[in-house]
Formats: sequence, structure tokens, C-alpha cells
Amino acid sequence: MPVQHKPKTYPLRELGLSAEKLDKHAVSITDRLVKAGFEAYLVGGCVRDLLLGMHPKDFDVSTNAEPEEIQALFKNCRLIGRRFRLAHIHFGRHIIEVATFRGPHIKHDKNASHAHKDGRLLRDNVYGTLEEDAWRRDFTVNALYLDPKKKTVIDYVGGIEDHQQRILRLMGDPVTRFKEDPVRLIRAIRFQAKLNFQIESNTAAPITKMAPLLKDIPAARLYDEVLKLFLNTHATQIFELLRQYGLFEALFPQTELCLNNADSDAPLRFIKQAMTNTEARLKNNQHVTPYFLLATL
Repeated sequence: MPVQHKPKTYPLRELGLSAEKLDKHAVSITDRLVKAGFEAYLVGGCVRDLLLGMHPKDFDVSTNAEPEEIQALFKNCRLIGRRFRLAHIHFGRHIIEVATFRGPHIKHDKNASHAHKDGRLLRDNVYGTLEEDAWRRDFTVNALYLDPKKKTVIDYVGGIEDHQQRILRLMGDPVTRFKEDPVRLIRAIRFQAKLNFQIESNTAAPITKMAPLLKDIPAARLYDEVLKLFLNTHATQIFELLRQYGLFEALFPQTELCLNNADSDAPLRFIKQAMTNTEARLKNNQHVTPYFLLATL
């Protein structure tokens, strides 16, 4: 995919989008930031999902305002995170996440950014421009910026074209990007199932080989990502894709060993039935206990 030095700008109406679908709290945040002299956009999964006609679960904001500058503008703001400093702006129980544009990783400045010897980014608080932020994101379809004021979508990376072709493409060298954050390995699988997209061939090629990197992810973060994998209406497909790419073994080695050495397909049928039951309960808006699902694995 060629690098775009000049962004493409699409009117919302050209993409079949309506400003009425935007979260009012997220828009109010962008409005206040812009009035204070900053840039501010809706970004990531909310734009991607709106383009699919879906109702986004979360609306995230990206800006050139730094965390302390964001906090100074919003009394209902709380700064979180050390690895990746963010602002959470609270509207009752509703939270809008606001992140400062990220720039390139700086090897010699460990206070701003710090990478493990295996390539994982342990700290990432180097701030940059809108274009730099776009190229720092994971998949092209997650690097689209919606300007509520101008009613446009800004695309530096060819994300609109990939979205229209339903392609998941990791930006940059896939090996390097997966090393930076191995959670991207399982995010690719989740997005393939959730969005009905296909993982682009260069992105898919190193996934199986890089599966062992998942063991280095902190347990708390990995737990949250595993819940996202299975507590949704595509759990069975995700389970099958994880096994296909060798990621399930990295997450649940004993279970994979059991499945491979079973005398019958009973263990496999048991797990798939648990996944099917989970999907059915979620479709019926029924409560699902994550501990039950994890116990089956």
C-alpha cells in the first residue's frame, strides 16, 4: 500500500453518514477543544462502525491538546494510564476517552517512550501531529478521523478504500507492528469475525509464528482482551480462527493439548456448545458470566 503524504477528505454525505448518528457528548468535547484553539476529531472504531451502519459502543476523541491541557478544560476529566496517558471525561456513567496525537517512538527518551528488547512498547507518550497519529494506529480502517464541525472524514492511510473492500490491513511492517503490541494478533481475529472483513495476506502471514509473544502480555490486559474475544455474538467463529492461526494454543495451551489428544470430539463439541450458548444469551440480552465461559476453556 503506497504511503499517502496528502490526506483524502470525504464529506459525510458521500460516505452515507449523518451527523445525527454522532454521540452528543463526544461532539461537545470536540467543540470545546476546537474553540480553545486545538484540533479534535472522532477516531477509530466509532468511525469504522458508523461506516458499516453499526451503532458504536464507544466514541473516542483524538486531539493535539496534551493531557494536562485537556484536564484544564474539563472539570469532569480524569487522567489515567502510565504506559499510554489518556483523559477520561465523565458524563454520569458515560465515559468518553480522549487521547493526544501520538508521534514516532523515540529510542533515546525513556521517559516518553520505552521499548522492551523484544520490540514491545512499554511506554508510549510521545506526542505528534494528526498525520503521525494516523500512521501510529494499528489497522487502516481504525485510522479514520471524523471532523464533526466540518462534517468530513480525513484519511491519510487508505482506510476508506480498505473499508469498502472489507480488508484488515496492518500499517507498516507487520512483524514490527505485532512486536510493538502482540495484542494486535488477537485484535485482528476479533475484527475479522465481528466486521466480516478479511485479513490482508501480508498482515496474516506472520500471525502463527508470532503467537508465542502473547505470553509476555500482562495478565490483566490479556484477561480483558480474552473477554472481548468470547463475550460476543461471534464467539464460535473466533474460537475456530484462533485455532486456525495457532493463537488459541498460546492463550490456552492445556486446552489445546487436550483437544489434540482427545479420543473423541467430545471436548471440542463441549467448548463449541458453550460458545453457542453464550452467543444466544447475548443476542437475547441475557447476562453472561465470564467465569463460566472461561471455566469451559
